[in-house]
Amino acid sequence: MTANLEEQLTARGGLLRGHFQLSSGRHADTYIEKFRILQWPDLTSEFCALIAGHFGGAANLVAGPTTGGVILAFETARQLGLRCIIAERAEDGRGREFKRGFEIGPEDRVLVVDDVLTTGGSVRDVLDAIHARGAEVVGVGVLVDRSAGRTEFGVPFFACLTVDVASWAAEECALCRDNVPLTVT
Repeated sequence: MTANLEEQLTARGGLLRGHFQLSSGRHADTYIEKFRILQWPDLTSEFCALIAGHFGGAANLVAGPTTGGVILAFETARQLGLRCIIAERAEDGRGREFKRGFEIGPEDRVLVVDDVLTTGGSVRDVLDAIHARGAEVVGVGVLVDRSAGRTEFGVPFFACLTVDVASWAAEECALCRDNVPLTVT
């Protein structure tokens, strides 16, 4: 299944190989464009089915961060027959919070979902927002783990696809040295 998902992502332009300048300024040999994944309902649904199957029965609520997490929380919750909520950026720009009347409390067991895991910052912000409301996190599920399993959340973790992305500081980039054309993402 994993090879099939990687093939589908590549064929649909969601997983690109080459030489890329990331938003951080670092250079990488692989780029994952989450919106090219999320534009395909069949592929998004297949990814969410894997997450739902892995965590089935553990949660009574699904949460995701804006932006890509909105679609994933909805679809994963739909497949599990649960309610979903969205964690938006906090007003002060630090962390995330549940707005718009979303209710969450100590009785909730929450599955957190997100699209592409790089550093885990968005997921950690959602975990903090859940804990601030007294709820329990039962797991984290992502479509693609770019950290190759190096990110830890202290709860069960599942990635539909794990990709080890080589990256370098621009001045140390092996692809630049080899004159591979650069694509700015």
